[in-house]
Amino acid sequence: MTEVRSIFLSDIHLGTRACQSQRLLEFLKEYESEYLFLVGDIIDFWAMARRGVYWSADMNTVVQKVLKRARHGCKVIFVPGNHDEALREYVGSSFGDIRIFHDYVHTTADGKRYMLLHGDEYDVVTKYHKWLAILGDHAYAFVVRMNMMLSWMRRHLGIPGYWSLAGYAKRKVKGAVSFISDFEESVVRNIKAQGLDGVICGHIHAAAMRQVDGMTYFNCGDWVDSCTAILEHTDGRLELVEWGALAPGSMQGRSPVEDDEEVQHEAA
Repeated sequence: MTEVRSIFLSDIHLGTRACQSQRLLEFLKEYESEYLFLVGDIIDFWAMARRGVYWSADMNTVVQKVLKRARHGCKVIFVPGNHDEALREYVGSSFGDIRIFHDYVHTTADGKRYMLLHGDEYDVVTKYHKWLAILGDHAYAFVVRMNMMLSWMRRHLGIPGYWSLAGYAKRKVKGAVSFISDFEESVVRNIKAQGLDGVICGHIHAAAMRQVDGMTYFNCGDWVDSCTAILEHTDGRLELVEWGALAPGSMQGRSPVEDDEEVQHEAA
């Protein structure tokens, strides 16, 4: 097991068939941390209300692992998102050893300060046109189901590698690319005035680590399609981890220093 200072997770969507809870368990077995930040949409009350509850043994184990870590001294901070917004009524309270915040400022080991928030308040569709957000959620769920079918076919045909239909759409469909860019700029623009070093969020299921308007922007991604997370190492360095889609225990990581040239290219 690898010791890190902090783990940042978002958009797990427990309670849905698309949730990759088994891969999340593999990830949690690999990393132990002092802090665990749950950055929204951990439990998908939206989907459970509309499509019925799907709750597997692996999902139970995920919840049990988080609770166990909290009991054993890991500081667990939960920032609810729009899919688990019912829990925003309990901001300022604690569920056992798990504390709930609307947003949270985290100071890394090297003294940098990052705002943690889910991010739905900077999504104009979710904020002002909830019916359209629900429609979009149905469309995304359909794409994810198609992706699961394609993955099954690729495995049975012996085609190596992992290909994501949802990820392809995000990268290639002009509207999706524009939406992601607008979201990132909106988040940074609203946080910049607070004198922080950056922001760590979720919501749009688009893992990222880049400089936006002079601030460091991190998006945790999701555990529906990409299986990504942010890690803070003991020296304060933040890393975007892409958990391997092929073999349990394999992963790729990126840090701002190592991938500065790529970050600048992506931000262009």
